[in-house]
Amino acid sequence: MVDRQTLAAFYPHRSRIFRFFWPFTHAVITNFTVTVGYVFFRVLNRTTVVGREHVPRGPNTLLMSNHQTMIDSFVVGICAYYPESLIRPKLIPWNPAAEENLYKTWLVGWLADNWKCIPIKRGRKDVSAIFKIARALRFGPVLLFPEGTRSRSGRIGDGRRGAGLMILESNPTVVPVCIDGMDRVLPIGSSVPRVFQRIQVRFGRPVDLSEFQDRQKNRETAALLMDKVMESIRQLQEEIERSK
Repeated sequence: MVDRQTLAAFYPHRSRIFRFFWPFTHAVITNFTVTVGYVFFRVLNRTTVVGREHVPRGPNTLLMSNHQTMIDSFVVGICAYYPESLIRPKLIPWNPAAEENLYKTWLVGWLADNWKCIPIKRGRKDVSAIFKIARALRFGPVLLFPEGTRSRSGRIGDGRRGAGLMILESNPTVVPVCIDGMDRVLPIGSSVPRVFQRIQVRFGRPVDLSEFQDRQKNRETAALLMDKVMESIRQLQEEIERSK
């Protein structure tokens, strides 16, 4: 159970009443949303899921995925944990969300807070976000897009060192994830998701990062760690391409 102090740190813009009712509103809104999302992704779009068995069900689990659209977090979370999340809402991953995307209006912002989004300031230079993500790992899985932005070419870019520093501090189980086809569901510039597309979500085995445990926790080590994580995601992308 998330304590009120943590909720206050994540959502300082919300009232005590919001934080008091958050466990209930989060469970109801999230379960309704992910059920609708399941129908959208698995029925209206042909989504293939590979490697779900590699995803741990406990806290301190960090899912690290490539990034194609604004709704990637929904498809990854649903494919990883639905329908178990119906009775265990804590399995729905926490995920950082850019304020300029999901906090434009009061209603969408309220929904985002109930979807376990962690607001990040414009430009992603929000240092406090690293500590919030590390804190969220204590209560359940976290989904992170280490590239920091959506890919326009489909190529998987470099991972940000801030994510590497957070991993060095928190020592989570890091699960690489690769999604394919979401750029056809919601192309950049579009606002209405399309149906009858083909999507694949592939989860890899947890990345062995033991070689970094005894190294100094600095930006150089973080960069090397992220290189290994991103290479794991690229390997999943190659597996997807071979399966087509």
